[in-house]
Amino acid sequence: MSEVIKIKKGLDIPLAGKAEKVFGQTQLPGLFAIKPVDFHGLTPKMVVKEGEQVQIGTVLFYDKYRPELKFVSPVSGTLKAVIRGERRRILEVVLENDGKDDAVDFGTAVPAQMDREALVARLLESGAWPYFRQRPYDVIANPQETPKAIFVSGFDSAPLAPDMDFVLTGEEEAFKTGVEVLKKLAPEVHIGTSRDSASKLYNSLQGVQVHTFAGPHPAGNVGVQIHHVSPINKGEKVWVIQPQEIVSVGKLFTTGKHDFSRVLALTGSEVLKPCYLRYRLGASVSEVLKDKLAEGQLRIVSGNVLTGSQVGRDGYLGFYHSQVTVIPEGDEHEFLGWALPGFGKFSMSRTFFSWLSKNKTYKLDANMHGGERAIVVSGQYDKVLPMDILPEFLIKAVLAEDLDKMEQLGMYEVVEEDLALCEFVDTSKLEVQAILRKGMDLMIKELGA
Repeated sequence: MSEVIKIKKGLDIPLAGKAEKVFGQTQLPGLFAIKPVDFHGLTPKMVVKEGEQVQIGTVLFYDKYRPELKFVSPVSGTLKAVIRGERRRILEVVLENDGKDDAVDFGTAVPAQMDREALVARLLESGAWPYFRQRPYDVIANPQETPKAIFVSGFDSAPLAPDMDFVLTGEEEAFKTGVEVLKKLAPEVHIGTSRDSASKLYNSLQGVQVHTFAGPHPAGNVGVQIHHVSPINKGEKVWVIQPQEIVSVGKLFTTGKHDFSRVLALTGSEVLKPCYLRYRLGASVSEVLKDKLAEGQLRIVSGNVLTGSQVGRDGYLGFYHSQVTVIPEGDEHEFLGWALPGFGKFSMSRTFFSWLSKNKTYKLDANMHGGERAIVVSGQYDKVLPMDILPEFLIKAVLAEDLDKMEQLGMYEVVEEDLALCEFVDTSKLEVQAILRKGMDLMIKELGA
């Protein structure tokens, strides 16, 4: 077993509503959508028109500036609608499922017997390439480049996150085939696993480096793992991919079909029976959650509560998400709430007496409990970010659009999810993740991706 890398800084948020390790009853929804807004920096150009028939794997749209990046349908059926926003920006490409599961056959192949160029061509043609994301900036990887390494976080430490040992049960062979593909794409493949994991899958892999982590969230963030194993310097590129996406890549080569199926964790205090579900990318949230929620004003999040997207009942699952979280909206006003003992409230500090209950879980809502105010260098961020950077000064550099300072303060090492806890504990109520994204977009514009 590899040496354990101990993460001391961070915070585990004890939310109520963790998924029980059982599969709930599911029925494949009638509507699905691929959302171009899930891909940073993408300018989509449609290939299919409304009303046209599609198969699983049919190209729906491609990137205007990188036409080789193709985005394909997760179901067979009809392109129902192209939803546009301001300036005709494409927000959603909605598909109506016909239930036939007709799929484009890309042909089976053995990754070990293919050269890198042929592997890349197969991934691009099938629409599987968007699974590979680049650090820095968390954008889709450039297929023309070779990264210094590919990193995979084999566990998720976010609030109520799915258990990857459970999720990957039965998919071991497809996962191993996917790893063979990764080994062809980069000189090094690193996989992070949890000290608490009971799975032997990762340690059974040949030709990869396995690293064991222990500690609170964000220990499961791939960015934190990269920082502790092989930090990103200026000019270097690292690619990342998630475990279920590796399974899809493996099945592409063993079956010849692009498999969009996912194990989804349905979590949160407002879910009647939190459990796991078998679905596909882009499924309609209203159909996934039908008859599964409590009454009241609810916040529905595709992903986890720290980094996920608010989707509402009419929304669709995000491309990179394997979790749905439902919590109370929290619109009620609480008179003198700050003066109450707060036994039912969670706080990182000892503001409330709830710190006396060590193993309690909390029904937290989306209420901000205050408005945005001036940033104060208080050291709050440092307590939850286990990286050798100065997050408060980095955010100030982003706000000042000081590119030199941003580089010096570690901008290449972080993406939104790495500073999500900073946003959670911030008494200034700043939208830290949104600020960081603006900074990354500025660096891409001025310095290139």
